[in-house]
Amino acid sequence: MPIDSGSKQGTPWPLPKFHFQVNIGDDIASFAEVSSLDNESNATKYRPGNSHEFLNIKMPGVKVYSNVIMKRGIFTKGGSFWEWLNSIQSGNLKRENIVISLLDESDSPTMVWTIINAWPITITGTNLSTNEHVVAVETIEIAHEGLTIKNV
Repeated sequence: MPIDSGSKQGTPWPLPKFHFQVNIGDDIASFAEVSSLDNESNATKYRPGNSHEFLNIKMPGVKVYSNVIMKRGIFTKGGSFWEWLNSIQSGNLKRENIVISLLDESDSPTMVWTIINAWPITITGTNLSTNEHVVAVETIEIAHEGLTIKNV
C-alpha cells in the first residue's frame, strides 16, 4: 500500500486538528473537542477440526465502535442536547446522523467521519468553581450504530 504524503506539490504538511465542523442532521453545531472516533475489528480465534497443528488461527470478527465524546461551551438558550436526551429518556428514540469534517485552509472537507444513527446517552455538566476563570464546558457522549471514514 503506497504511503500518501498528504500533498501533491511541495513539502507535505499534516493537517491541523483544530479546524473542523460538526453537522447533526441539518444543523451545524459548535464543539471544542471531538474524540473516540474509533473503528475496530475484534480478532476471533478459530481452529479447523482437521488441523494437525495445536494452534488457533485468527480471523476478522465483529466490528466494535466506541461511543463518541464531544465537548462544547455552555451557551444561554443552548439546551438542545438536554432536550434530545430528555426526549429519549421519555421513550422517543430519535436518531440522527452526525458528520464531522476536518477542514483545510479553504474550509473544504479533507477527511469526513459519518456517525450513523446516533443519539446522546450521557451529558455531563460543567464543574463550578469561584477560583477558576475558564469557559463552562459540557461533555456529551454519543452512542451510534456505525462509523464511516472518508478521506476526500
